[in-house]
Amino acid sequence: MPRLAYTDDLSAEELERFDAVIDVRSPSEYAEDHIPGAINLPVLDDDERARIGTHYTQISVFEARRMGAALVSRNIARHLDTALADKPKGFKPLVYCWRGGMRSESMALVLASVGWKVTLVEGGYRTWRRQVVAALEAETPLPVVLIDGQTGTGKTAILKALEAAGEQVIDLEGLARHRGSIFGDFPGTPQPSQKGFDTALHDRLRGMDLSRPIFVEAESRQVGRRRVPPRLWAAMEAAPRIVVSVPVAERARYLVEAYPDLLADREKLEAAFEGLRPFHAKTVIADWRDLADDGRWQALAAALVTEHYDPAYGRARKRQKTADRDAEIAVETLDRAGIETAAAGIAKLATGM
Repeated sequence: MPRLAYTDDLSAEELERFDAVIDVRSPSEYAEDHIPGAINLPVLDDDERARIGTHYTQISVFEARRMGAALVSRNIARHLDTALADKPKGFKPLVYCWRGGMRSESMALVLASVGWKVTLVEGGYRTWRRQVVAALEAETPLPVVLIDGQTGTGKTAILKALEAAGEQVIDLEGLARHRGSIFGDFPGTPQPSQKGFDTALHDRLRGMDLSRPIFVEAESRQVGRRRVPPRLWAAMEAAPRIVVSVPVAERARYLVEAYPDLLADREKLEAAFEGLRPFHAKTVIADWRDLADDGRWQALAAALVTEHYDPAYGRARKRQKTADRDAEIAVETLDRAGIETAAAGIAKLATGM
């Protein structure tokens, strides 16, 4: 029988030793979360796994094992003929399943029989998940600097400019695929699972230099339906803030430019209006609908920020602890030059925080 190697070291440096990380779980398990960079070569798909599980518990353990072995063998053969067909003699894969059991061992034994140097994740995906949770619940402080400001002040664009300039950035809205407001999910892109969000965040953090600032947009604990883990949230609560201020007219122009999908989708816009109903009189909502009907998008954006978002932001700021290190930066325009100038100013301010 071929010899298999085992590891429970899933550090970024360790993972780089392998030519491929192969997740042999079902597609739905993989979609929920997986080790970063892993490819999904399931030995049982979701339907097959359900059928074998039902047969195992309700009919016959022996028959379920025989049926499973046949399905697993056919699926591994298909992967050898397709996804793995071009792999060279020196191919070094890392293989894992849910808990490092029969599914990953079945794949690993066949791959090792080919002559490849196969390593199994001891404990499977659960080992990875434990490491992620431990890292995101650690008490080691993070040098977070918050980018704060009212709705429409270009905070996400400024974060991207900071990152392009070589600064360390965590884009919570990007990782959670949610705009952090009533306007909701990114168009055509559902939010990841909580586990997937945790993994993406952990993967960003573990490559960062903790002697340098980490810029994060000021968010609530929930970004859509995803919760910011304890370690980062504690750092955000204690972090100094750089507040971006932009004139209302420029914010309105920027919002119209930033939300083209919302303007093109009246159903989604109506859903947003419905979400605002508990906070405003019917006449106010009606006025906003009239602006939308007339295509007066900048006027609508200006009304929303001044009548809804700015008051909500003001109330939230009153509840927050302000640090002596907090600072403010004024930005007149949110075109490319204005955003890059703001990013440079923020990076300079952060050096003294």
